[in-house]
Amino acid sequence: MSASADADQRPIVPSPPISPASPAQLRLALAQVNPTLGAIDDNCELILKYVKHGAQGGAHLIVFPEMVVTGYPVEDLALRSAFRLASRNAVAQLATQLSLSGLGEIVVVVGYLDQIDGALDRLGTPVGAPQNALAVIYRNQVVATYAKRHLPNYGVFDEFRNFIPGSKSLVVRVHGVDLAFAICEDIWQDGGLMPEIAARTPGALIVINGSPYEKEKDDVRLNLISRRASEIGAPVAYVNLVGGQDELVFDGDSVVVNQRGETMARAPQFAEGLMLVDMQAKSHSATPDIVISEEILAPYSPNSAGISPALEREAEIWGALVTGLRDYVEKGRFNSVILGVSGGIDSALVTAIAVDAIGADRVHGVALPSKYSSDHSLGDAEELAKNTGIQFRVVPIQTMVDSYLDLLHFTGVAEENLQARVRGTTLMGISNQEGHLVLATGNKSELAVGYSTIYGDAVGGYAPIKDLWKSLVWELARWRNKVAIANGQTPPIPIRSIEKEPSAELRPDQKDTDSLGDYLTLDLILNRYVTQDQSVQEIITAGFDPAVVNRVVGLVDAAEYKRRQYPPGTKISTRAFGKDRRLPIISAWGRQAK
Repeated sequence: MSASADADQRPIVPSPPISPASPAQLRLALAQVNPTLGAIDDNCELILKYVKHGAQGGAHLIVFPEMVVTGYPVEDLALRSAFRLASRNAVAQLATQLSLSGLGEIVVVVGYLDQIDGALDRLGTPVGAPQNALAVIYRNQVVATYAKRHLPNYGVFDEFRNFIPGSKSLVVRVHGVDLAFAICEDIWQDGGLMPEIAARTPGALIVINGSPYEKEKDDVRLNLISRRASEIGAPVAYVNLVGGQDELVFDGDSVVVNQRGETMARAPQFAEGLMLVDMQAKSHSATPDIVISEEILAPYSPNSAGISPALEREAEIWGALVTGLRDYVEKGRFNSVILGVSGGIDSALVTAIAVDAIGADRVHGVALPSKYSSDHSLGDAEELAKNTGIQFRVVPIQTMVDSYLDLLHFTGVAEENLQARVRGTTLMGISNQEGHLVLATGNKSELAVGYSTIYGDAVGGYAPIKDLWKSLVWELARWRNKVAIANGQTPPIPIRSIEKEPSAELRPDQKDTDSLGDYLTLDLILNRYVTQDQSVQEIITAGFDPAVVNRVVGLVDAAEYKRRQYPPGTKISTRAFGKDRRLPIISAWGRQAK
């Protein structure tokens, strides 16, 4: 393969430019797949499997998502020379394997990690000159490469830290159709690559992507793709990853639009598969960098891929939560999960997500009642276990709590938090003994204001609803029950868990609203402060009570150290706690100005 993704490109079939002709057909296969980060050999087997499927469907070009060879995002693994070389070698070996498998005549495009050979390390650039690249494979060789031009450096992305941008565009002629290429962020930026591609007048644009899921992002994404197609006057094929990686979820939603920006085909969200699309494109429309084949295909009956309907809001979010947890468990090679089930709404929702993700037989619920636990809480936990079919046990904690209190004489908040810490220790102990992954059940509203006990209910290896406001927790619980009823199934979440007033049950007659107020109002304030970065004065001007706003903002600022120690969890919003929102733990600013 070529020395680097930004190396000079040389045609494998020298040919002079040919004047534009009538539209040509090309059967394109978009492989919406779920690679495992770091499992390079397994990912190449996955690629080979889908190329075989594409060949059976008569595809002329098969396109895979961004960094499919390595998985994505690789983060600082990009700085390891052994990892970069393993990625490059895998692409070369993949080209050979495709040829040996009788698939060498199909053009295959894969995303991978490359590097600029001979680049000197210097302060301010990533060590080893790594590049986020794609390779065009044909007849036992990598005939062309392209390096991502625009590197996102916002939200969860740190690509300036990990990659060096490319500087060239790429157009490859396949069966007379001139195909331009881009990688994800390249099409989100108005300047740079897109005007250059438009000036080259390709027959179509192929975009490979690792675009993480966020609520309502699919419509924004589709509008962008349609606009780009109209700007360049050519179809755009967009293929995206699917699956979970740490806190990120990739929803697929691969799409092909025609030159007017009209949707021709769209793949379902959160589902792995191959989408075959017959694309009409201008032939010999540009001066290509690489010519693979000049001849235009003889006319044939087109394939109708269909347009998958968009998921409704709740179903989309649920798909993200299930996918995120499932892949964290499966890719992390955990056999099962365990969580404390209190009879409350949060643990009930997490249980339902876990059951949908990995099956009831792999989910272990533990009720951990203390003297302050109500009878209905244990009853609701038992009903949840019965409704979902999970493994269930009861471990009373009062004797353990009393042992601590006899020795340490805690009172007040220290005594309340002790109960949560005994519960956390118990769950972690069972986890160690039996090998389960502990799920934390806190929601975003609680994390925002620090309404969780560090080393108590905050313990765990993964937090499925970490990015859900409390109001959304209730919304999803009602929706999941509604879906179960519509399908003739038992609703998983007890009605009383949804309808009763939330309580940590750490003291007599305790209610969350005693200290947090109404959750709907709380969430509106939190959304403005956390997501929109509004100041205290801006929130007050919007009509919220000044005393409430100041108290809530003070709680948020004081709880940063807790959030830093909370487990990872599925990101569904534009501003999740973690990489999306990076603030100092210790700061005097909050005490001086909001």
